[in-house]
Amino acid sequence: MPTQKKRPKRKQAKPPPERPRRARPSPKVGAGPVLRAPGPLQYKVVELSTVDEGSLERTVNQWVRQGWNLDGVQFAMRESSKRPAMAFVFLTREGDAAAHDAEEARERLMRLSETGSLTAELAADHARVHAKRTQGRGLPISAHERLAQLAGLDEAEPPERGLILEPEE
Repeated sequence: MPTQKKRPKRKQAKPPPERPRRARPSPKVGAGPVLRAPGPLQYKVVELSTVDEGSLERTVNQWVRQGWNLDGVQFAMRESSKRPAMAFVFLTREGDAAAHDAEEARERLMRLSETGSLTAELAADHARVHAKRTQGRGLPISAHERLAQLAGLDEAEPPERGLILEPEE
């Protein structure tokens, strides 16, 4: 015996009556986020190379205690694994952006370079060599001259301007 098709229900001619709205409870202290008028924000990005529950939790708690608000977390994935390789934690707080102080950053780098690690020693040595090379010059050297220096040549060979073809006899 063939099955019968169901008929679609008819739509009512009038919409259903409106439900009475409940009054919203007043926000309690510590109950949730407080909305403020928009103002200038400072942003902070924290990079985590070890991604696990503990490191994320410690990082968020550390910065929230200092007055920052969690804005989001972005994970960087590996192709060969489902586990994230890195995480970036984004934080914000009210206030003008911090002024960039180049001298303070340079001093911090110098303090970091004096830690005694092999990498820091190599970086400091490279900085000294670079300072000696550029001391007498006002202009930077060309890429051709730099390659000659790296190859250990005393003088860079003059670049060829073009090929001169000899006529066939």
